[in-house]
Amino acid sequence: MVINLSQIKNPMAIEFTRRSTQMEIMDDLDCQGDVVNQTLHELDVINQLLGGNAVTIKGINQLLKDKDSGHVYSIADLGCGSGKMLRLIEANASRKRIKVELVGIDANPHIVRYAQEHVAQNSNIEFKAINIFSEEFHQLRIDVVVATLFLHHFDDEQLVQLFHQLNQQAKVGIVVNDLHRHPLAYYAFKVIATLFSKSAMVKFDGPVSVLRGFKRKELTQILEKAGITNYSLTWKWAFRWQLIIATS
Repeated sequence: MVINLSQIKNPMAIEFTRRSTQMEIMDDLDCQGDVVNQTLHELDVINQLLGGNAVTIKGINQLLKDKDSGHVYSIADLGCGSGKMLRLIEANASRKRIKVELVGIDANPHIVRYAQEHVAQNSNIEFKAINIFSEEFHQLRIDVVVATLFLHHFDDEQLVQLFHQLNQQAKVGIVVNDLHRHPLAYYAFKVIATLFSKSAMVKFDGPVSVLRGFKRKELTQILEKAGITNYSLTWKWAFRWQLIIATS
């Protein structure tokens, strides 16, 4: 499927009481080119300016704070995008003297190629174009799974399946950083995108992402259905949920 940005209209009535099923442009796995590159760059800037990256980094630090300093921890970033989060994880691990092996997972091979081109040659990061529901992904041996602004792309049934799988697959734990669905977050992003974004994809996908985000009760119900009880769920600025699941 190829989406023509100039033809996109947003017919969606603004609804905050339940998760939206509206598709994002980024959900098209054939999405590629300059508009994607610009979008990935802008999303990195937005996450940095709003402090969203720290939600993930602090979650990893909390999960690994009492772990074996001599162990090499494998960390997989689902929906890795530009690879920026993995670069931050790598730098944080170096400061904390935590030994890590890092892999970025994205189902879109064009995005994986972009990420590979933006990682330093001496970096300890690998990227794979894999569908997270595939057997190939299921066979990966992982200590920590990270998902930053990724899980809102899936419906509740898919998330129950995924959490159940990851709870068994991740040897140490799971860190999720995702969106709190709230009117203020929605309208604030629209203002920011209108004023500063040059990407039509950011202007379309950003507000939709918020509408596909979560209320606390929705996340706890998904976790309950997945059989997960050992977790912490904390609200963070700006309108983020930090979910830390200990699996060991």
